[in-house]
Amino acid sequence: MKTPHFKQVAIIGVGLIGGSLGMILRRQQLADSVVGIGRRLENLKTAVEVGAIDRYVSDPREGVEGADFVLLATPVDTYERHLQEWAGCLKPGTIVSDVGSVKGDLVTRSEALLPAAVRFVGAHPIAGKEKTGVAAGSETLFTGARCILTPTTKTDSEALQIVRAIWELAGSIVLEMDPFLHDKILGAVSHLPHVAAFALMTALADVRDHGVPELDLAGHSGGGLRDTTRIAASSPEMWRDIFLWNRENVVSLIETYERHLGELKRLIAAGERINEHQIAGTRSFALVFAGRVGGKYGEIIQQDRLCNDSFT
Repeated sequence: MKTPHFKQVAIIGVGLIGGSLGMILRRQQLADSVVGIGRRLENLKTAVEVGAIDRYVSDPREGVEGADFVLLATPVDTYERHLQEWAGCLKPGTIVSDVGSVKGDLVTRSEALLPAAVRFVGAHPIAGKEKTGVAAGSETLFTGARCILTPTTKTDSEALQIVRAIWELAGSIVLEMDPFLHDKILGAVSHLPHVAAFALMTALADVRDHGVPELDLAGHSGGGLRDTTRIAASSPEMWRDIFLWNRENVVSLIETYERHLGELKRLIAAGERINEHQIAGTRSFALVFAGRVGGKYGEIIQQDRLCNDSFT
């Protein structure tokens, strides 16, 4: 497929992910104009200064009018509100895509809210860094990272190829996956670890406040705790929305986790030796996360491990 080119691109939510893609679109001259849409004026001014967008507007209906490609880069819980507000302003043939960490029902609902002549392609770039916001954006953010496209039976084949080309030009390794399978896999390798990290930090705070308040827990921690809890610093609002939109998978995974945690608790409480086979099984699976073992989705797991989150 030839390199795509757009007269106008609209980015709704010019943060780390949306801003980085805007930089790439402008630097590679894939769009005549990149319009940023948001409510925080200072952020939009910064986006212009760092080269993520050409101009900005606060009214999304004005920003999407005449756009060939619209990128929805806002928290997943805002998708429906956004689409209901400005979907009717889109011209026939426009491609709408997103960068959310949840797909499944969200893709189905997004498709249903768009006019028949507007084409939706779900996308999830698995990329991020510890700093967020457009000021932390980079043209190399997606280089070597996985980007999962989630087409459905309603997805226009040409639009799918165009969105694939965009992410490949951004440096991503592009995969295609059913939206609901995406949520099962990412629920296990991304959403559950965030649940565990949030719960662990809450438990440690409880120990500090009600158990041994005089102890400097953070001051006595090592790299193991930092590695385990780093993702707990992610936006709680963003992850609340992700958990709720993928609640069925997340709840099932939490129950599985609780079952295995309960078994370890039982063995420890009984003073029983945890045999080498139990440890060996855990270690073998952990090697997948360390990138030492392949597997069908091993690369996705490895990529997510390296990223703080995917802005979701």
